[in-house]
Amino acid sequence: MINMFFFLMILAELVAASSQMLLKKSAGKEYPSFIREYLNVLVISGYGLLVVSMIITIVCYGGLGYMGTVVMEPINYILVMIMSRIFFKEKFTTKKIIGVLFIIVGIAVFYMP
Repeated sequence: MINMFFFLMILAELVAASSQMLLKKSAGKEYPSFIREYLNVLVISGYGLLVVSMIITIVCYGGLGYMGTVVMEPINYILVMIMSRIFFKEKFTTKKIIGVLFIIVGIAVFYMP
């Protein structure tokens, strides 16, 4: 059941995680006005990447089906955790690692023959 759409879905989740990193970076800054808080390069790029991720995900519905696509969505949590460690120096906690293991086991159980 693993096919091109499986890897395309991983790409969609990587794009979504990247957009979340941009939005988090923007949230950590101070802006002189309410308008500039939402109309800046980081926010517009972040939401633009979310749209790209959504389009890729919609394409994946055709190849993976509804359940296959929904099962792949939690990969985003793993990618965000890893990227937060790299870019924001956030720590891995025991609870986060246990959560990641549950996500991986759930995906593996779904895709097992």
